[in-house]
Amino acid sequence: MNNTKNQPRWLRHLLSASLLLMTSHASALTQEITAKFVPDPANPMKNEFVNTTPQSGVCEWHASAIPLCLALGIFSIRSDNFWADSNGPILANHQDPRQGAMWKVPSEWRDLQVTHRETGEVETVQVRIAGIGHRWNLDRPPGVSAWNLPNVNWQSQWKQAPSPCRSIDYIAAGVSYALFFWIVPENAGVCHRTPGTDIPKFWYSNIEYAYAIKTPRPLQMSTGQYVGSINYSMGPMGDFDFGDVMIPRDTQLTFNFTLDVQHSLDVKIPPGGHRVELVPQGGWQAWLNHGRKPERLFRDQTFNISSSSRFKMNLECEHSTGGNTCALWEPKSDHRVPLKVSITLPNGLVDANQQAVVRRPLFVDGSGTQLIQPTYYVDRKPATLHFEIAREQVEQMLTGEGKTYSGNVTVVWDSQV
Repeated sequence: MNNTKNQPRWLRHLLSASLLLMTSHASALTQEITAKFVPDPANPMKNEFVNTTPQSGVCEWHASAIPLCLALGIFSIRSDNFWADSNGPILANHQDPRQGAMWKVPSEWRDLQVTHRETGEVETVQVRIAGIGHRWNLDRPPGVSAWNLPNVNWQSQWKQAPSPCRSIDYIAAGVSYALFFWIVPENAGVCHRTPGTDIPKFWYSNIEYAYAIKTPRPLQMSTGQYVGSINYSMGPMGDFDFGDVMIPRDTQLTFNFTLDVQHSLDVKIPPGGHRVELVPQGGWQAWLNHGRKPERLFRDQTFNISSSSRFKMNLECEHSTGGNTCALWEPKSDHRVPLKVSITLPNGLVDANQQAVVRRPLFVDGSGTQLIQPTYYVDRKPATLHFEIAREQVEQMLTGEGKTYSGNVTVVWDSQV
């Protein structure tokens, strides 16, 4: 038996999700996010992507926001590539939210498909916007005090979020500008603010948003890269709607995803385990001393397996019976006997029907073991290869002069499923 550790079809895999914010042309922004799945032996039951995108903004820099961002599973990005200008004055105490500073963002979950670059396999990623903020600016006068209302300080207007948005108690300001950030709950509507003094000119010189993503189950994905995009419109009545007065210079925000998967598939055969000697139950003494023919010849070879990926199994034979199994060959008589090979895998590895793999026969064409999949990361767990020659073949082997039957059998673990 050959150890398949060095077989060319035995693969390792990598998972990552990507998303980058830069201006691609005058009317669009793009954003890239990176995430990675690597199986963790210390946490085999936790099989999730880790977002590795460099964060910026409140979820990274503002101490009071960090615990909330972690609890909500959201990430923030601040970009200076965004700009929006008022197309007219923002009037004091206006009644229509669309005539001032307002936000309605795509806070609902939206699906996008990501496609494997090589195989064409398709998976679904979900994304939503979970927070919004800007640096806003205005001339002085009137300055930031334009947002004062009776019995309401202008800072409270921005530090405390209007419903349905949620506050994180964040504001940074000067006499003619302020930075703010609000959490946006799922499926939220419009959040807006109204000044107490007319503002002739108002503009945003950056954008900051939090996003949340739901990625596919990495254990069910193949190695390699998955790519896909989702486009959000920006402007009045768009996905990112800033009202009818605040007009962004870019009309589209595109999220480009690249998901890479790094799996582990490792088979460790103990020293000497490549050479398998088949013997009767209890050894050969009963046959040598009492002429009692053995009922079968067998050997159970244990090994350790680690796997976070799907795989399939099959046999390759030096000698064949002409069918779907391997054989052992005796050169003097040119006699061949079929060799039964089966596999028992540890808990956490199941077949396509979610059934345990216990003494599952292995065949040349891989039938019955076309898909083995992990329900969680299996790390260095014991498994067993079973080798057996049945009683009817043993009787033939023991007739006549002494014989030696041998043959090479290769067990293949193939991660390219």
